[in-house]
Amino acid sequence: MAEPERDRLTRWRLVLGAEDAEHAAGGESGAGEEGLGPVGLGPDDLARDRALAELYGGRSRTGGLGRSAPRVARWLGDIRGYFPSSVVRVMQADAMERLGLAELLLEPETLDAVQPDVGLVSTLVALNRAVPERSRDAARTLVRTVTDQLEQRLRPRLEQAVSGALDRSARTRRPRGGDVDWRRTIAANLRHYLPEHRTVVPERLVGFARRSRRVERRVVLCLDQSGSMAESVVYASVFAAVLGTLRSVQTSLVVFDTEVVDLTDELHDPVDVLFGVQLGGGTDINRALAYCQGLITRPTETVLVLVSDLYEGGIAEEMLRRARQVVDSGATMVALLALSDSGAPSYDADHAAALAALGVPAFACTPDQFPDLMAAAIERRDLTGWAAENDIVTTHATDDP
Repeated sequence: MAEPERDRLTRWRLVLGAEDAEHAAGGESGAGEEGLGPVGLGPDDLARDRALAELYGGRSRTGGLGRSAPRVARWLGDIRGYFPSSVVRVMQADAMERLGLAELLLEPETLDAVQPDVGLVSTLVALNRAVPERSRDAARTLVRTVTDQLEQRLRPRLEQAVSGALDRSARTRRPRGGDVDWRRTIAANLRHYLPEHRTVVPERLVGFARRSRRVERRVVLCLDQSGSMAESVVYASVFAAVLGTLRSVQTSLVVFDTEVVDLTDELHDPVDVLFGVQLGGGTDINRALAYCQGLITRPTETVLVLVSDLYEGGIAEEMLRRARQVVDSGATMVALLALSDSGAPSYDADHAAALAALGVPAFACTPDQFPDLMAAAIERRDLTGWAAENDIVTTHATDDP
């Protein structure tokens, strides 16, 4: 048998499992027009097959890992050696659902064996109150590994986007001599070029305003702690930690369910933030907005980012009234229905539309888009227009909020 054909049949054998492969040999499978036929597996493929069988089983679809943390830990270590990272993430997620791996994550042996990713961190954040003391060090190590990776990936873009937006916002058309931005001044006055003198006569000057020593912008991140927002909370905590290191931005981090907790003092360490979050429970957005209103002392220089699916358990009319007050004060407010890569979120469409009618755009945003969103908000651009330019679907406003 040719090598490419054997590789193809081996892949089908691993996908189908031993029992289904026997049926495929009899022509019941769609693996090929002539059926799968007998396929011998080498030692490496046999090890992969055993790892798959322990999770997915055969035609009965029963797993074989049981409830033993050491055995699960060995299996988690094995699959990292047998499969690429993308496959490992899928198998870990399936193990959560099929084998109750979420509960076994409370064991240090399991935590040491898993491949860290955002999904696992989200699960740990949801379970953090149940993590036993013997597992806390391992849990924090896993969470720190992921947050460090995310910060390394996301920090440069966020710093560049926010710093650039602050620079652009500081420009003035009445600069002092040493503050003239000659490149932009020339570009803005090219139509006044005089060929006979080979020069541009500037009608207006473009320059940079002299920076004051005070903070130039305030960003308030208001995070919904409901269980569905776990991945968004992970990313938002990392972004808050990065923003907290920028001298020109005063950053506040507020998390809420039916209670409101200000985690601004923990911004230096996203791991502390995440272990200070309590996912699940009720939702009182109105109460959270009331607290955030108290943080807005310079409205025109403040950006309030509400990260929530908008399923309000409090007084919805009061929530909308407070949102209107924030917008009317001159502050910029945006509702992120999700801050994650997980696709279209579930959210309260009526509340999203009502907020949009008040001038609070509501849409989901990926982590890679968030830096540009912050830049647009700092420059006080039309965020609905920004979303449209970036192919982000926003919620349409209702006529009567």
